Amino acid sequence: MKLLTLNFLTCAVKTCKTQAASFPLHPKDSELEILETDMNLPFLRNILPRLMWEELRTICKELGLPDLPPSPPTPADLIEGPEPAPDAASETELVPSQTARDLHRVLLETCIQEGKLVCGCCGHEYAVKEGVANFLLPGHLV
Repeated sequence: MKLLTLNFLTCAVKTCKTQAASFPLHPKDSELEILETDMNLPFLRNILPRLMWEELRTICKELGLPDLPPSPPTPADLIEGPEPAPDAASETELVPSQTARDLHRVLLETCIQEGKLVCGCCGHEYAVKEGVANFLLPGHLV
């Protein structure tokens, strides 16, 4: 399960739906794996506005990953050199900055292989096995 996924998941327990503490789910006893993938700069530039930055920083701290900057980078921060004119170059010709490479590593290459995701509201633990989280709830929590 890629760390990017945690930016979109919340607790499935009905009583937690309205509680702010149910997001993000906090990794516990997690075994991480780095799965190298090709840089996808257009994807990074498009996903940037959708990231919950403070929550992502919290998850990185909990997993012992390098600290992310206090504020999210802008799309211009993700390329080396000045921003080219829109018609001058396609996005495939852009050179990613170190910030883009670091963000790519955290969001798209770092995966939780084994462990648990814990709700900050109710404390329910969702198991992660072989990189897949189990969000099926027992009957008394549905």
